[in-house]
Amino acid sequence: MKLAGLKSLDGAHEESIWAAAWAPAADHRPTAVLLTGALDETVRAWRPDDLSSAGPPARGHALGVVSLAAHPAGALAAAVSLDSFVRVFDVDSGASVATLEAPPSEVWGVQFHPKGNALAAAGGGSGSVKVWDTEKWQPITSLAVPRPEGARPDKTGSGKFVLSVAWSPDGNLLACGSMDGTIAVYDTNRMKFLHHLEGHHMPVRSMVFSPVDPHVLFTACDDSHIHIYDAKEKTLIGAMSGHASWVLSIDVSPDGLAVATGSSDRTVRLWDINMRTSVQTMSNHSDQVWAVAFRPPGGTGVRAGRLASASDDKSISLYDYS
Repeated sequence: MKLAGLKSLDGAHEESIWAAAWAPAADHRPTAVLLTGALDETVRAWRPDDLSSAGPPARGHALGVVSLAAHPAGALAAAVSLDSFVRVFDVDSGASVATLEAPPSEVWGVQFHPKGNALAAAGGGSGSVKVWDTEKWQPITSLAVPRPEGARPDKTGSGKFVLSVAWSPDGNLLACGSMDGTIAVYDTNRMKFLHHLEGHHMPVRSMVFSPVDPHVLFTACDDSHIHIYDAKEKTLIGAMSGHASWVLSIDVSPDGLAVATGSSDRTVRLWDINMRTSVQTMSNHSDQVWAVAFRPPGGTGVRAGRLASASDDKSISLYDYS
């Protein structure tokens, strides 16, 4: 497995880029589109081969965009801003579809259910995960994140500051990562807390489930480590290290064989999951890498896998994955 640099675009946004996601190919659009969100308060869409603009920017945020998620059907996406709102928009036109509030606190990571019928958001200082339905965009539930037994409260007072969220590919599990390093796992059919996954002791800013095993969860942490958990059985399966600083973002390849990570050490790394080791380091960026995202499978004429990365340096890079 390897990455090959394909294209880099400097000055893709006017400010730091903190989020990236692929909107899958849709009935009306034969290829996936790369979305990036930045502190310039916009989300921009890019074509997957040459990074040319794929449409007008989505606006409406009053502060920087910190997280993005695309609906699995490819037509809609959700952007989270430091202004505490989640804005759902049309990928192709940039037009607003819905605005979701999550009072009393800001929102961080956001993710659609694999079937597209729900949207989950990490609720920051509220110490909870918010879930909305995607038909009428109404709140379904707010899942409180309990403090682990014997844990010291962190600086938020509530005991939890929730940063990241991930659904399992079968939709049966929902995981969220917190500032103190703990990961809470929920049974989504009963909307019930199951247990904590332990092992990290610093912020868990990004996480993703394996597409080939619905129980395997990969986590990225400020402790510079990547952990591999069996989220259902509550076990740490493995750990990988190699970054010199915080691991800010993680995504898993569609074949389930590799993960990519972005770090504040300014690099993107590719990891062999079976070997539990880093197999490649890419140094395209001159500042910390806030987002990495593999293109989802599907679309007309798609042959190779593709990875995108986005950075504080305002640039986007594309890589072939094979």
